[in-house]
Amino acid sequence: MRTILITGPGGAGRTTVAAATALTAAAAGTRTLLLGADRTDTLGAALGVSTGAAPVPVVPHLTAWRPDAARGFREDLAAFQDRASTVLDLLGAARLDAEEVTPLPGAEELSFLRALRDAALSERHDLLVVDLPPVPQALALLALPEELRRYLRRMLPPERQAARALRPVLGRLAGVPMPAEWLYDTAARWDTELAAVEAVLADRHTAVRLVAEPGPAGADAVRTAALGLALRGLAVETVVASRVLPEAAADAWLAGPIAQQRKALADWREEFPVTEVPHLGRDPRGTDDLAALTGAAGTGPAPAPAPVEWPVADRIADDGVLVWRIPLPGARRDALDLIRRGDELVVTVGQFRRIVPLPSALRRCTVEGAALREGELRVRFAPDPALWPRTR
Repeated sequence: MRTILITGPGGAGRTTVAAATALTAAAAGTRTLLLGADRTDTLGAALGVSTGAAPVPVVPHLTAWRPDAARGFREDLAAFQDRASTVLDLLGAARLDAEEVTPLPGAEELSFLRALRDAALSERHDLLVVDLPPVPQALALLALPEELRRYLRRMLPPERQAARALRPVLGRLAGVPMPAEWLYDTAARWDTELAAVEAVLADRHTAVRLVAEPGPAGADAVRTAALGLALRGLAVETVVASRVLPEAAADAWLAGPIAQQRKALADWREEFPVTEVPHLGRDPRGTDDLAALTGAAGTGPAPAPAPVEWPVADRIADDGVLVWRIPLPGARRDALDLIRRGDELVVTVGQFRRIVPLPSALRRCTVEGAALREGELRVRFAPDPALWPRTR
């Protein structure tokens, strides 16, 4: 299945573009699922059909789905209480009823990621179009699987599971129950689920489209989003320019906005493929209006770009170093910070931060320096004689 992730600054028309993309693909006979993340039914308003917790057919070959985070949270909490029943009884804790449960911060994001995973693995559709939240929330959402897996590995290292057989003995000696089996089982299940989401995001059939209105604010948003996505190893397939004004507009006062749009479009085309979506003169509502925005589709001819790779260049023979090359388009030197911590590298670029494990070869090296050139961060590593394999 091919997956198209659509995001952009708030109010740029990303939901409209997502709906038009899905509708156009369905009209071509592609079995399409449109997945929405908004709490309110903005997706339904664009489609002219109410959407919610149950997938709903819109037109032939098109289904829309807006997962219910509250229900998903209640189901997860009920399953957790069942698994932890022994510990809860020991502590004298009272169980929560489903009726008194409201989702905690982060529950909505986890519920949506699970829905994204399930939708991407479904064999009932050929295309998944995902209407993500605005750029800041979308980037945080896309970062969540990797960050949660890292937390799980730090708090419940998999290698400690080998001591499961000793826990009953240690519990009797200490006089208190040791961590129950369900704790590691739950962590392993979460890790598997999060890894599945990561696999969807890293899949070569997954593409990211940025929706923005051409102009100064939209240009800043696209630049920021592209940098944040690159730090996560995701490339921008297409910039969808929304609400593009016609060149032959009769009103003289539109000359300024049109000139601004043309400048932004020219700048975007130097870096990205650009698709223009015309301004209809009104807010699109219903399938007829969406059909007029066929330029937003592009589901067929444009192949998904390859994931952003971070290659390690071997320059030991020439310079005595290995160079880790990290693409960071649009990054500024004064907003860049690097920290080596054990076998991880902490990369901070402006408002974005990522902690990544070092490739195995670089773990046996020391950092010699770094430089930002032509939108690429190049970190130099020198082999540590005490750890590096000796050559004969």
